[in-house]
Amino acid sequence: MIQRNYLSVSGIDTPAGPLTLASYDKQLCHIDFGTLNETKDHLIQWAKSVGLPVEIRESEDDLADAVDQIRGYFSGERTSFDLNLMMKGTLFQKKVWTALAHIPYGETKTYKEIALAVGNQKAVRAVGGANNKNPLPIVIPCHRVIGSDGSLIGYGGGLDKKRLMLHLEKAETVME
Repeated sequence: MIQRNYLSVSGIDTPAGPLTLASYDKQLCHIDFGTLNETKDHLIQWAKSVGLPVEIRESEDDLADAVDQIRGYFSGERTSFDLNLMMKGTLFQKKVWTALAHIPYGETKTYKEIALAVGNQKAVRAVGGANNKNPLPIVIPCHRVIGSDGSLIGYGGGLDKKRLMLHLEKAETVME
């Protein structure tokens, strides 16, 4: 198999606003809130930081499965994802993202619960930092992490999007 030297990208409109999806070598590697024009610089900066090519080519075919699954999520027809993922990050970040991936649809966990799940109960702030660096929001559901009092705390895409997705999933929180 020949490895590509570019990122494939595609856009999708969702109830949470436009998303830009990127894949490398047939693996979904990045999701950004916004159109490609709005997110291109951020995507290139991220690709450089993780050692991926910075050339971008639009390709609906390479991302068709991811687009279909994300549409299914927002229509309420899909509660989990079955995609080939490339998670680029530190060992700690990958541990956190793996823990996030195990939070079931419609449920939430606190930052402290995720810290315990990765083996360091004092790493609550570090868990928040790893959430902030999650390159695959929605698919790796960092929106399901809430404060210990049930409040919504931070979300890279904005609290309005976090609130929308938790409402879609009918997750119990203290909606702000």
